Amino acid sequence: MAWFPLTVVFLVILRLIAQLALEAMNRAEARRNAGHRPAAVAEVMDDATYAKSVEYTLAKSRFASFETAYEVVVLLVLLFSGALPWLWDKFNHLAPGAAWSGALFLVGTMILLGLPNLPLEWWSKFRLEERFGFNKSTLGLWVADHLKSTLLGLAIGFPLMWALLALVGWVGPFWWVWGFVLLFGFQMLMMVLYPKLILPLFNKLAPLPDGEQRTRLLALSERTGFRAQTIEVMDGSKRSGHSNAFFTGFGRFRRIVLFDTLMAQLAPEELEAVLAHEIGHYKCGHIPKFLALMALLQCGAFAVIAWLANAAWFNAAFGLPAGVLAPTFLLFGLLGGLVTFWFAPAGNWLSRKNEYEADAFAKNAIGSRGPMIGALRKLSQKNLSNLTPHPLYSAVYYSHPTLVERERALQK
Repeated sequence: MAWFPLTVVFLVILRLIAQLALEAMNRAEARRNAGHRPAAVAEVMDDATYAKSVEYTLAKSRFASFETAYEVVVLLVLLFSGALPWLWDKFNHLAPGAAWSGALFLVGTMILLGLPNLPLEWWSKFRLEERFGFNKSTLGLWVADHLKSTLLGLAIGFPLMWALLALVGWVGPFWWVWGFVLLFGFQMLMMVLYPKLILPLFNKLAPLPDGEQRTRLLALSERTGFRAQTIEVMDGSKRSGHSNAFFTGFGRFRRIVLFDTLMAQLAPEELEAVLAHEIGHYKCGHIPKFLALMALLQCGAFAVIAWLANAAWFNAAFGLPAGVLAPTFLLFGLLGGLVTFWFAPAGNWLSRKNEYEADAFAKNAIGSRGPMIGALRKLSQKNLSNLTPHPLYSAVYYSHPTLVERERALQK
């Protein structure tokens, strides 16, 4: 049906206009504050650091605008050039109608779709991030990472896609219910296996050495009733100067992972506050709530995919066979962002609410707001964070409150 391709083009252009407008507003906000440090951030950054953070914000925003426009061109060419029908014919010809050829089409096409973005990824890492001192990677390491990711995509993605497509023949019209169960169960399994089997392929993890820091963090875990299987340090510094900390797994498989850059940047009490914040996400029930929401959204997505696969107009609008599930999966993945983009503020609002609660938990667990505020300030300085984003830009793109907002909440 002719109306659907036109609708897709309209939605692509509408989202592009919104994204470019948001980037332009954010750059204007940064330039407006560039001449002087706003009073709210005067205690966080000196003039030189703030000026550098503004320059970093502007550089990233200009690059993001170009990247957004570039990706739109690639998407429209892919959808309307006949490339997708050609790829489908090549892969499906191997075994017409077979689940494994459909799975190979999905995984192979997604790998091929990543190729046009490689020059932009290279520029982002080896030009933009290098310019501001964040890139620590080498070209060889970057290439090796992409090769490993591609092989993992084939090794993991192909069997999973084959199982999803084969479900149609096994269980009939309600395949999407079992498809959701399969995918969600696989994701739960990966939460346990990822730190043990996949993460070590890219990074080295070592137990946190004995000493004051380990004693302090373990005491915090005991005090808050949160027992992790281990505390590990990851060599994040071999790729980037940015820092992070995260948990993996659940139940008795929980692991605390700290970037070595984070440990180098923070004082012991500040690192303890960061860990208390992460524990707060568990103790406040954010993890099961997030998993429940993710399950609900995924189940809904599978129901929509099943409906679209049976719609004569969906696949056919792009030259792909109607009623065939593999092309529907691909098109849903390519076009879904045209809708979900507009719901980003709602998701970010929920995420920010959780961040405020985790900050409050950390303040209470430590007994003072000072270490958490100190950690947030140092991380903002070291990462050249944009401390004064445009409110609309922040609503759409920021899953965490700004430093100023988090400090204000902690000081209440």
